[in-house]
Amino acid sequence: MPRLTKYIPHKPTPRQSAFLLLDGVREAFYGGAAGGGKSDALLMAALQFADVPGYAALLLRRTYKDLALEGALMDRAFQWLAPTDAHWDGQHYRWRFPGGGTLTFGYLATENDKYRYQSAEFTFVGFDELTQFESTQYRYLFSRMRRLQGANVPLRMRSASNPGGVGHDWVRQRFIVEGRAKGRVFIPARLEDNPHLDQAEYDASLANLDPLTRAQLRLGDWSAKPVGKYKREWFKVIDADAVPWQELITRGRYWDLAATEPAPGKDPDWTAGCKGAVSSAGDLYLLDMARDRLTPKGVEDLVRWHAQNDGADYFIWIEQEGGASGKSLIDYYGRTVLNGRAFWPSRPEGEKSVRAAPLAAMAEGGRVYVARGVWNGDFFDEWEAFCGGGAHDDQIDAASGLLRELTGGQAFVLDDVMEG
Repeated sequence: MPRLTKYIPHKPTPRQSAFLLLDGVREAFYGGAAGGGKSDALLMAALQFADVPGYAALLLRRTYKDLALEGALMDRAFQWLAPTDAHWDGQHYRWRFPGGGTLTFGYLATENDKYRYQSAEFTFVGFDELTQFESTQYRYLFSRMRRLQGANVPLRMRSASNPGGVGHDWVRQRFIVEGRAKGRVFIPARLEDNPHLDQAEYDASLANLDPLTRAQLRLGDWSAKPVGKYKREWFKVIDADAVPWQELITRGRYWDLAATEPAPGKDPDWTAGCKGAVSSAGDLYLLDMARDRLTPKGVEDLVRWHAQNDGADYFIWIEQEGGASGKSLIDYYGRTVLNGRAFWPSRPEGEKSVRAAPLAAMAEGGRVYVARGVWNGDFFDEWEAFCGGGAHDDQIDAASGLLRELTGGQAFVLDDVMEG
């Protein structure tokens, strides 16, 4: 049995016990499916050492409103602790225990909220519904974990969540993909693991969900993802030596520029440059995708490097934003970045879905070939999520723009653009 205190009013389930037994593990994650008892598991973990002097626990939700919901962590703690000798400090949202331990409730609504805990020290930090947080918020709280020399409590980072949410990808990578190889333990739990719930009734409620949400909440499926109408199976993936290089009649690379580095709480667009060609048979070959999130100077270096390495037989197109700023950027790239190398601005029109339709039609018809490369997975993931609510579409814009220009998109002379 794990260490328990009088502040934990009921016996943990076997899965919860496994979670509570991980005293020697710094980082552990509980959950998966809905109904697995994840909130109870997290609150139990926070109270395991509440009777030890110097113990300090912090439980976090994304917003205070989430924290204060009926049945949520803070409400549940009141149900457990109000009948005990623990004392509630309403000013600081903190329970104090006679032995000297504390349990504080907090939230991280914005990226800067993490700095509210800049001078604090905790021996336990718990995140409820972890996929609602940014990875930067989660990782920052490790800096708040410390204890006095000789203190008889473990340092623990604990979290619980279902699949889905804005943080799904980084949580899956950290705990499901990397997991034990990085010393992180994931304890999966499903509805069947929680005898305290009316499982039949809850299962009936979950049956009304859409297929994706049901797979995430009922089955705890971390691989389930939005499915759009576009399929990766439409593309024909081939090795580079199978590309009919002699039959490629028009070649180029199309750039969809962005100049923003990732920042705390931000998920900026990517710079994407799609390289490809059209064959004499009218098929499209996608040969490479350059993709990164960089500073403006980093983007310039990326475009310049590929221009030099692609060679002069590859045309260059750069998507031009509207207004004077778009014209100025094109002028700057022509005179400074590409050093006189011929290139053309591209002025796409219409909704992104309309612009991607010709590429989709060609791919579905089996006329788009993709050169095998490390970039394939990211491109196909973005392609499948494009009409299913994906967060980014930069690679799709670049590939669609390339097809448009290779097959007759209008090219403009730089001086004409600058003259209006």
